[in-house]
Amino acid sequence: MRSRVGWYVIEPSFDDALETYAARRVIEPGMLRDAGTPLQTSIRRLRQHVADERKAIAGNDAAQRSWLLADFHICLAECLGNRFLTSMLIDLSARTTLVSALYQSQSEAQTSNDDHAAIVAALAEGDNALAERLMLEHIDTLAARLDATRAGSGSARDRLRSALVPDATTLKPQATGKKPAGMK
Repeated sequence: MRSRVGWYVIEPSFDDALETYAARRVIEPGMLRDAGTPLQTSIRRLRQHVADERKAIAGNDAAQRSWLLADFHICLAECLGNRFLTSMLIDLSARTTLVSALYQSQSEAQTSNDDHAAIVAALAEGDNALAERLMLEHIDTLAARLDATRAGSGSARDRLRSALVPDATTLKPQATGKKPAGMK
């Protein structure tokens, strides 16, 4: 942020993108491994979040869709009750949003939503080992979709902008109660 000038978004390098997913690969499966049995109120909240993702995917707001898909991981950490991991995931999710806007196709949003639903279903069944495995597969799939050649295209800034500036007509606060990046 620059005083009286505005906010600036740093474009992560491809190496930054790889490191972001490497960090998530260590943190998120471990978080699920040590989760215990989530309360039913947490399961309901996670299911509602997945449903909200599905609605955003069906809509036309790329920023809302991107934000909700990243926010799932924060919502999950909140539901599992670890404030330190939640704080870390807020940072990693923000980085992931930028990384996905630059280095991934946005056409895979439904697959991510399906992965999230499967993780929640495993938690609801009390199968944390399955949830851990599904999260690891989810993160590995996302990392495998990174394409270094996408950032060099002329539309990289446009993709960042569309991922960060939501359509105000469809915006509503979601799971964390925070507004997506770019909103005042």
